[in-house]
Amino acid sequence: MKIAVVGATGLVGGVMLQVLQERGFADCEILAAASPKSVGKEIDFAGRKLTVMSVEDAIKAKPDYAVFSAGASTSRQYAPQFAAVGCTVIDNSSCWRMHDDVPLVVPEINIDTVTPDTRIIANPNCSTIQLVLAISRLHRRYGIRRMVISTYQSITGTGIKAVRQLEAEEDYFFRHEVASSALRPAMEQELGEGYQPAYPCQIFRNLFPHGGDFLPDGYTTEEEKLVNESRKILGDPSIMVSATVARVPVVGGHSESANVEFHQEFNLEEVNRLIAETPGVILYDDPSHNIYPTPVMAHHHDEVFVGRVRRDPSQPRTLNLWIVSDNLRKGAATNAIQILESLTTK
Repeated sequence: MKIAVVGATGLVGGVMLQVLQERGFADCEILAAASPKSVGKEIDFAGRKLTVMSVEDAIKAKPDYAVFSAGASTSRQYAPQFAAVGCTVIDNSSCWRMHDDVPLVVPEINIDTVTPDTRIIANPNCSTIQLVLAISRLHRRYGIRRMVISTYQSITGTGIKAVRQLEAEEDYFFRHEVASSALRPAMEQELGEGYQPAYPCQIFRNLFPHGGDFLPDGYTTEEEKLVNESRKILGDPSIMVSATVARVPVVGGHSESANVEFHQEFNLEEVNRLIAETPGVILYDDPSHNIYPTPVMAHHHDEVFVGRVRRDPSQPRTLNLWIVSDNLRKGAATNAIQILESLTTK
C-alpha cells in the first residue's frame, strides 16, 4: 500500500505519521509531501528516513491513499488531482466538509456514508469530533433538540505559530520578571516588527474568545463549524446549536462544556451507560472523588473523555456534559487514520 501524507512537516502531519506507525501502517510505502520550502528535508518514520517531496511528485507517484493536513487552499488545489489518479483523499482541512457530495466522517458514527466510489472524504473539525462522538448514542436514543456549546480550546489547534507565541511569552515573562498584564506591551516594544504573534492578544496566563476568523454576524468560523458539522455528521439539520469558542494557554487538548436539550425525557443511569458503551469514549466521572477529565490526562490519548454528567435543573429534558480530547490525535490525526483503517479493512 502506498500512502501520501500531505503537510507531513506540520504539527498535525507529524502526529499523522506517528499514528500511522502505531496503527499498523509502518511497513507501507509512505510519501511525505509538503510545501516547496520543506522539499528535501528528512523525516524519521518507523526506523527509516523519509525524504520530503513536492505535492506534485506525490501525485505522480499515484498513491492508493492521501491524508491531507495542509490547509484549505492546498486541499482545494490538490485533492481533486490526487482523486483523478485513482487515489482516495482524507482531508483534514475545512475545504470539503460542507460539500453535499463529500462525506464528513467520524468512523464510530457514520463510516457508512463512504461508498466504493468516494474519492474525497472530509475529516471534521477537532472540537466537532469530540462533541458528536460523546453525544452520538444519546442523540440516537433521545433525539437532540438544541445544544449550547462553550469550548476551551488548546492553542495547538491554531498550529505551530501559536505554540511558539506561547513559548516566547512564557520565556520572556520568566527572564524579565515582568507583570503578566504588561507582558505583551513589553515584548512588542523590545522586539518591534520582528515579533509576529499568531493572535492579536497575549496567550500566556490569559484566555480569549477568539478561534478562527470573525464573521459578519459576530460569530467565528470555529463556532460556525460546530453548528454545521454537528448537524451533518448526526444527520439532523433540525438540531439548534449555539457555540462560543475560547482559546486557553493549554497544549494538551480541547475541553467543552455542552448543554444538551433532548426531545425525549432521559434517565441519568441510562445516559451514563450509553456514553460508556460508545466506542472511543471513556466515561470518567465520579464527583465524590474529584474525578473528571482534563486536557493533561487526555494528552497523547486517542479517546474522548466525558465527565460532569448531570441534569440541568433549569430546563426539562436537558443534560450538562464536560468533554475533553487531544485535538491533535482524535481531533485530527487519529480520526483521519481511523478512516483509513476502515477503508483498508472493508
